[in-house]
Amino acid sequence: MNQKIVIIAGPTAVGKTKYAIEIAKHFHGEIVSADSMQIYKYMDIGSAKPTPEELAEVHHYLVDQIDPRNEFSVAEYQTMAKDCICNIFRNHKLPIISGGTGLYLNSLIYDMNFSVMPKQTDIRERLEEEAREHGNEYVHDRLKVLDPDAAERIHPNNLKKVIRALEVLETSGEGIREFKESFVKTKDYGYILIGLLRDREELYGRIDQRVDLLVEKGLIKEVEQLLDKGLKADHISMKGIGYKEIIGYLNGEYDRDEAIRLVKRNTRHYAKRQLTWLRRYSDMKWFNLSDYETENDALGFILKYCKTELNL
Repeated sequence: MNQKIVIIAGPTAVGKTKYAIEIAKHFHGEIVSADSMQIYKYMDIGSAKPTPEELAEVHHYLVDQIDPRNEFSVAEYQTMAKDCICNIFRNHKLPIISGGTGLYLNSLIYDMNFSVMPKQTDIRERLEEEAREHGNEYVHDRLKVLDPDAAERIHPNNLKKVIRALEVLETSGEGIREFKESFVKTKDYGYILIGLLRDREELYGRIDQRVDLLVEKGLIKEVEQLLDKGLKADHISMKGIGYKEIIGYLNGEYDRDEAIRLVKRNTRHYAKRQLTWLRRYSDMKWFNLSDYETENDALGFILKYCKTELNL
């Protein structure tokens, strides 16, 4: 526990990359991405990966690693990310985790053992068949009886989660626990958890500007090239915001302007969900970047906080 990592979290477009790089440069650190889209190869524009210039400033891990045609799980991310963290420690540098994918952050903050509950194929197939025959509400009603708390948290249309909850119940007899009860903090290292946010209108404005910039940089061409590589709409990687909407445009479901509007809208909704998730962390130190005169002012306060928490 004498070793610590610094986690820079926040909603999309808030400015995590810039601040993570500056913190890494100041404290002789290296960056491990916690972004579920930037880990894929070939998906450079839509995922808003760090630029080649930014990647050259500080060594980044888990960017451009996985073929988007392959499935990639949180369990795999946890193993790879912890290996990177160990490597950074061995090199006597400070690991900086940068990203806004909540499950990825959970896997590094908590001792999540993904092997404890194996998938029960027979149970799942039976429940999927019941859903096809009787509807999602039918399966959700069973969860209401067995675990009312879980049923209240999981929407009936989120069939995958409903079935997973029932799998756990049928195999262990235990309900899905609340967020705060589910995980024990890791003892592999200590951590400093920093949350970046901006006033809503400013954040939404940045999102709209970024989407326009991604389109200008060639987002539509990038999606076309991915489809040419054999990727399809049902690949998990292609369900990311910025990709699924452009696929709809390329399939003739709506025009270009509507695709861009959908990307902006869905990105704003995603940012809102990210903030809801991140606010669950009671030990998060928040910095509202809108409260500072300049980005350098904000950076100064963040560096000062890190220095104190790192006992430097």
